[in-house]
Amino acid sequence: MPKATSRKRNSAKDGPYAAAAPKMGTNIFKMNTNIGQHVLKNPGVADAIVKKADLKQSDIVLEVGPGTGNLTMKILEKAKKVIAVELDPRMAAEVTKRVQGKPEQKRLDVLLGDVIQTELPYFDVCISNTPYQISSPLTFKLLTLSPSPRICILMFQREFAQRLFAKPGDKLFSRLSVNVQMWAKVDHIMKVSKNNFKPPPAVESSVVRLVPKNPRPSIQYEEFDGLLRICFVRKNKILRANFLGTTSVMDILEANYRTWCAQSGVEVDDRPLAEGEEVVVEDAMEIDGDGVGDDDEMEWTGFGDEDEIPAFFSEEADAKAKAAMPKSGKRKKRGRVAQLVREKVRRVLKDKTGLADKRSRTLAEGDFLKLLWNFNQEGIHFS
Repeated sequence: MPKATSRKRNSAKDGPYAAAAPKMGTNIFKMNTNIGQHVLKNPGVADAIVKKADLKQSDIVLEVGPGTGNLTMKILEKAKKVIAVELDPRMAAEVTKRVQGKPEQKRLDVLLGDVIQTELPYFDVCISNTPYQISSPLTFKLLTLSPSPRICILMFQREFAQRLFAKPGDKLFSRLSVNVQMWAKVDHIMKVSKNNFKPPPAVESSVVRLVPKNPRPSIQYEEFDGLLRICFVRKNKILRANFLGTTSVMDILEANYRTWCAQSGVEVDDRPLAEGEEVVVEDAMEIDGDGVGDDDEMEWTGFGDEDEIPAFFSEEADAKAKAAMPKSGKRKKRGRVAQLVREKVRRVLKDKTGLADKRSRTLAEGDFLKLLWNFNQEGIHFS
């Protein structure tokens, strides 16, 4: 006589999430790789990530993109509480089901939604198998939170991770590198092969550790990033070419200077140059010889590294750039304010910092801070 089939008490068919989350097995449901769904399947990697977080029993941990909960369960073994933010309702149901009826259920909060748009509650540590599409926005959101998390252990696409900890002179050193390293100490922890994920992504991954600086640097992010945008317009060009050799950059700086003068009660000589009057810049620097040519011939192509800085930081700067550009295709006639701003820029680059002939990819953090301070002293601002 054949055996009667018995129904397991913990079958996945039980509970309110039965329809949304089928039984664990070789295929739970089709992953949506368009939103970066690559579930970490190697428990050894998950253990290593949690260990690097150096969790305390009192820690509240934010996990971004918990997926099916493989990493979540490891975190719950060490932390007081986990707040998991998940975009996909199917995944949220699956990770919730894994703790149903267990003591961990009271220590797991699942927030359904986009982590970039979500107002996050307080947490001590962030651990994330980060969907590649939100790598940059998530990084900057974490760094701008107040109070700052104690530590962030983040898995990224390897090239993006390498940009975070790249040093001056490295091929991947960029505006992203300078911005992140200004606000946090960045370390590379480990490489993770794509075979540790299901489904495997097209690229390899790396895990980095971000420790936000405390206290924070006493500068405005928008002002510092505005300077970097100009410096890295073409990171292999010298600074005098990126500033004095780019017409639209000078237009932006002139507009910003006028705004600063209006707010500070500083009168400006706004008269146009007299007929036949030449624009004379004291000890003017030649910008030829670096592949730039005359500044009137420099074509504006927008700020570089747009894929590295989140849209909610870059859109406003681009709007200001377009607003400062001449409405017609012809170059507007340069006036006395433009001449003054140009001289101020020349003075900062050559006389005050001596960085005119340096390339952005070779500059250290202190060099960019020196530039920002001296430009601000001259009334030149970037936000």
